[in-house]
Amino acid sequence: MRVLVVNAGSSSLKVDLVDGGEVLTSFDGLPDTAPQVDAVGHRIVHGGPDLVDPVVVNSDVERRLRELVELAPLHQPKSLHALDAARRLLPHVPHVACFDTAFHASLPPAAYTYALPRQWRDRWGVRRYGFHGLSHAWAARRAQHLAPDARRVVTCHLGAGASLAAVLDGRSVDTTMGFTPLDGLVMATRSGSVDPGLLTWLQEHEGLTPHEVAHSLEHSSGLLGLAGTADMRELLGRHDADAQLALDVYLHRLASSVAAMTVSLGGLDALVFTGGVGEHVGQVRRCAATRLAHLGVNIDQRLNAAAEPDTDISSRDAGVATLVVAAREDLQIAAGVEQALTSSARS
Repeated sequence: MRVLVVNAGSSSLKVDLVDGGEVLTSFDGLPDTAPQVDAVGHRIVHGGPDLVDPVVVNSDVERRLRELVELAPLHQPKSLHALDAARRLLPHVPHVACFDTAFHASLPPAAYTYALPRQWRDRWGVRRYGFHGLSHAWAARRAQHLAPDARRVVTCHLGAGASLAAVLDGRSVDTTMGFTPLDGLVMATRSGSVDPGLLTWLQEHEGLTPHEVAHSLEHSSGLLGLAGTADMRELLGRHDADAQLALDVYLHRLASSVAAMTVSLGGLDALVFTGGVGEHVGQVRRCAATRLAHLGVNIDQRLNAAAEPDTDISSRDAGVATLVVAAREDLQIAAGVEQALTSSARS
């Protein structure tokens, strides 16, 4: 099946033509001329509580996706804009939505439930959803090939957005992002977790509007807020106090959150790095591994420095396999398209 995969992220638009598990062509955005394809697969960040499997987009599905914009304001509009453009380009083939929240539908109640009033939870669906599921799902699958005996895996998707997933026997049982993709780790321009009391204090005592707070948390925080740049490579090339603080905060949150994920797993067999930073920035992997040595993480510095995608960079005496895995959301989406079309044909 020839699938055009449209992956609209928070800071990029990746478009690949996939056939039989291989990328035939990559485009810089949507192509001007419609390629010959059987279907189009779309990365959609938020599927809400009900859309947990890849699904052919119809008017009802599209309506439900647009209702979820407020839960992922940095991502969902971009996904929907790409969906609209792709449907104009290829109006006569099925378009399939594949959800970043779907992999985390297996979270147990203890992991997805917030200690908030029942009315909030029942009426508005307030819960931990988790995101980057397409990337985490692929990374966990590759980990099974690279470290077949690893049952307890923490996958680290580190890019402009960043999150962790605790994966037990291939199923997500915990994750760092929550009701929105703003929660959890320090990111390029997003704050990650902050005290909710701070946010109410800013509104009550400093007169900031909810929009001002939300915009600052999404666009002016994270590495950018700490050091004036959202670019990890630029940050690592600097030696000033702000750059060092930003790196320390980033790594502190990363390492402490990996350790927290191991609680949900009952231990750790494999640690997986993926995403733009996870794959390409060896210094981040090295510094994280140093902070996680007490869990059995120990990497070979030579392998780490020269790491290619889908590589085991563990030292020989390590108690935990440390893996670098290429982010292949395109192949995960293509597989989801086939799943959805097969399911649709059966029904």
